[in-house]
Amino acid sequence: MRQSELFTKTRKESPTEEEAKNAKLLIRAGYIHKELAGVYSYLPLGLLTLNKIIGVIRREMNAIGGQEVFLSALQDPEVWKKTGRWSDEVFENWFKTKIKTGGEAGLSFTHEEPLTNIMKNQVSSFRDLPRYVYQFQTKFRNEPRARSGIIRGREFLMKDLYSFSRDIKEHEVFYEKAKLAYQNIFTETGIGAQTYITYASGGSFSKYSHEFQTVIAAGEDTIYLCEKCKVAVNKEIFTEQNSCPECGARKLTEKRAVEVGNIFSLGTRFSEAFGLNYLDEKGEKKLVVMGSYGIGPSRLLGTIVEILADDKGLVWPKSVAPFQVQLIAIFDESGKVKIAAEKLYKELLKKGIEVLFDDRDLRAGEKFADADLLGIPLRAVISEKTLKENKIEIKNRTANQLALITESELIKKSV
Repeated sequence: MRQSELFTKTRKESPTEEEAKNAKLLIRAGYIHKELAGVYSYLPLGLLTLNKIIGVIRREMNAIGGQEVFLSALQDPEVWKKTGRWSDEVFENWFKTKIKTGGEAGLSFTHEEPLTNIMKNQVSSFRDLPRYVYQFQTKFRNEPRARSGIIRGREFLMKDLYSFSRDIKEHEVFYEKAKLAYQNIFTETGIGAQTYITYASGGSFSKYSHEFQTVIAAGEDTIYLCEKCKVAVNKEIFTEQNSCPECGARKLTEKRAVEVGNIFSLGTRFSEAFGLNYLDEKGEKKLVVMGSYGIGPSRLLGTIVEILADDKGLVWPKSVAPFQVQLIAIFDESGKVKIAAEKLYKELLKKGIEVLFDDRDLRAGEKFADADLLGIPLRAVISEKTLKENKIEIKNRTANQLALITESELIKKSV
């Protein structure tokens, strides 16, 4: 992409109405636009990054047998009344609307009810199980106070996966696979070292559920970390579980963190409500055992910014960066730099390298400042000076040193 054709522009100043680091930087860099409190639109660079994160998650979900669907956001009250969760007294953060022909509909905040209702028509025999179904869908929650930028909003993107198993044992096998898949996701997206499996309340279905908490100063949650086992305990259960669940150590470190994922057992709560049964090998009717596994790609994006960004701007891991290379041309009067930069740009595209070409007629300092703000992993510069040596100047976003390399070396480094 040519930067001169990108309709978004960077800002020199942070938006004054934003408190969160992630929102300030993403708005400054032109990745997102704030519509209203807790609601953001994704602009070209933001959407490219979000889709990269979705791609990482999708690969891991497919690898453990997930089948992707896309369920409706508008919800039928009658489906939700079966579990009692249509009531505002049970869940107070619904967005509800009147239908002109009569009745109501709600904007989904999760999808256990509608998917269980669908599966009722798909499962009848033990041969139909297990099944693992996931989606990426916009969720809506009427939060009393939207804060923390895109980490907590009223409209956000969620990946929710639901498992349908014959019994607890089968469910637990998949549960462990999902736990490993989540760890892979956070490692690949650059926050694995700061993200800990955290023991939390399991409700009425199991002793514990598991959250994935990323330690950041602006975190909303409090966790107690076992440095030895690299696991944590959520504050909500710390009164009853005040030692490490794995090694028993009582010396735990209090940290602020943000929940970037969660997995928990649902037991047969939703199966009972919807009559989701199957006939086992003996012809006996059994209830399906369910589990729920959530990750918010938009929240994950915001958390990556909170963890990795520096005082110059965004810093993206290669796996989620909107582009792999930012090519910058420092034009000269002869026009030779422009010709060489155009040639290199086309060659990089031909090799399948994702490149943002800064072909704008701006001073070098402005281009370099924008490159730092945008956070693309590798900066490649062509100037009158580099042409004399038939080289390209490169700099990694997180490094200070510059290097001169050949075109073939740049291509090898970028793929």
